[in-house]
Amino acid sequence: MSGNRRKAFLVSAVLVGGALLMTACQDTDKAADTGAAQGSSSASGDAATPSGSSAAGSGKGTGKDSGASGKGSAATGGTDDGAGSGADTGNGKREPVGQSCGANDISWNTRSETQAGGYILISAKAKPGITCVLPAALPTVAFGSDGTEAGPAEQAVGEQITLSGNTTAYAGVNPKSTGSDGGKELDSIIVAVGDDDPEPVSLKVGTITVDKPVVTNWHTSATDAVPFG
Repeated sequence: MSGNRRKAFLVSAVLVGGALLMTACQDTDKAADTGAAQGSSSASGDAATPSGSSAAGSGKGTGKDSGASGKGSAATGGTDDGAGSGADTGNGKREPVGQSCGANDISWNTRSETQAGGYILISAKAKPGITCVLPAALPTVAFGSDGTEAGPAEQAVGEQITLSGNTTAYAGVNPKSTGSDGGKELDSIIVAVGDDDPEPVSLKVGTITVDKPVVTNWHTSATDAVPFG
């Protein structure tokens, strides 16, 4: 082999070797880059785990919040249903408000008593299934065709009474509060719950003499309904 050809061969060998070396370096760099990218991806995957945990925690928190919201709704419903309705007593409680009694809501009875010079005891009970309130006022008691009305036998107004079931209210009527011999002879009285009662009732009482009659307040005890004086 001549010197020129040998020299050319060496140059070619060097160029090919250099090319192979460069290719190897590039492959090495590429492999390194690929490894780095995979490492980065793996790191990203590891980093995503806390994020997933956070999401799970978020889901847990949402469930808890929803439960609390549901509880709040139940509490609201409870508030809406409870107390609902009723009068505020001033101590945070509410009491049911009953309807006012009318004469037609009541079963009436009368009987003659001898105490205190003689008087008529009126008793009042709510009819079955009815709950109503007698106001803190005199019962309206009238006599005769002229409607002579009984005045108060007590100085103060009594308390209201709720009639329901076996609860009974009593009022005592003295048809003749004067000491004279005069008066009207009658055998019935007209009773109403207040002057605005649209349906007063007529009650038989036997023959009585009426002169300036008086009536007590409603009481829950018959002994408190004696019209003294």
